[in-house]
Amino acid sequence: MSDATPAPIMGQREFVALMAMIMALQALAIDAMLPALAQIASDLDVADPNRRQLVVGVFLVAGGLGALVPGALADRYGRRPVLLVSLACYIVFSLGCAVVQDFTALLALRSAQAISSAGLSVLPSAIIRDRHSGDAMARMMSTIFVIFMLVPMIAPSMGQAVLLFAGWRWIFVMLALLSLMVMVWVAIRLPETLRPEYRQPILPMTIASNMLIAASNRSAFGYVVGGGLTFAALLGYVNSSQQLVGEHFGAGTAFPLIFGATALGMGVASFFNSRIVERFGARRVSHAALFAFIAISSLQCVLAYSPHETLLQFMPVMAMNICMVGFIGANFGSIALQPFAHMAGAAASVQAFLRMAGGSLLGLLIGLAYDGTARPLALAFLLSGIVALLAVLWSEQGKLFRRLTPPGVDRPVVVPEAH
Repeated sequence: MSDATPAPIMGQREFVALMAMIMALQALAIDAMLPALAQIASDLDVADPNRRQLVVGVFLVAGGLGALVPGALADRYGRRPVLLVSLACYIVFSLGCAVVQDFTALLALRSAQAISSAGLSVLPSAIIRDRHSGDAMARMMSTIFVIFMLVPMIAPSMGQAVLLFAGWRWIFVMLALLSLMVMVWVAIRLPETLRPEYRQPILPMTIASNMLIAASNRSAFGYVVGGGLTFAALLGYVNSSQQLVGEHFGAGTAFPLIFGATALGMGVASFFNSRIVERFGARRVSHAALFAFIAISSLQCVLAYSPHETLLQFMPVMAMNICMVGFIGANFGSIALQPFAHMAGAAASVQAFLRMAGGSLLGLLIGLAYDGTARPLALAFLLSGIVALLAVLWSEQGKLFRRLTPPGVDRPVVVPEAH
């Protein structure tokens, strides 16, 4: 017999906090940069003021492309090793960005950072799927999103706080230190969640087959498309919000507070979703939210095409729609992963790729369509909602509001201890 004492099993609260922190690192790499973009452009001699946006845009697109890789590796070698390597890469490339002397080199390092650490956005979903299924998974995802949604509110302030005492390079040092803390937490406390019988061989044809199955599964595909479209609309708002809210509607210096308030609304929606989803079911809640999203988007279009839309008219309606995204996102993601218990890593990868890469590109186009009014954004929200509904109808074969998992039923997976 071994005298070694097994490590305590990770409780649900600690698990939720760890998953939220892992996902938050990717968001921090984007939002913490926002206050420093002007200083980065000045220090690295960037003449075109619009090029500074590439520090964020390149990371988003590269992260979407990188999402294809870690899931397949995690299905073969386990979640922990791939997650630890992703965290290590995040640290190394953050420190590289901190010492770079050329803007093109900075963009190259940001791309490498996003691609190599894409597991931070992919693997939490696979790990949660390993432990939970059905509406319980949707509830867990919503609970994690409540914590995760705090990041867009505090990350710019964290970056600004660093700038008060040091230069922009120290923001990357801060990211490296935070990632190191999470890495130690994962190494000490997170058990391996991949069941041995679900391990997949690293064979190109097997990986390609798994990803093709995950991408083409009818019951999942509509939810991936719907989630990507609503995510794109949200990114379109983020991309154009400074011009639209700060300049067109004249919010001025109040813009950061208004932007933070909308993020808070999405967090509140995720909190309520975590409380009701097991009672009513992920499909019922998300389908109702999608219909509300379309109705609110229709009101947005009416207001946008009225002669004198004001900030007080625009923001409450936009905030309501962003709240609907809080009810849609986690539930759609959970429903899309349900058919793939045996290959959750590959499924999470390909679904994250479709949502993130597609959503980022569409969101960029929506932002670029800004014409000095709220009309392009309102139309984008309405069209994304309608197409998302059609995609969900296709997945559900025309039958909405069904409940496939009885209330209170979850099929938790018993995972082994880490050794």
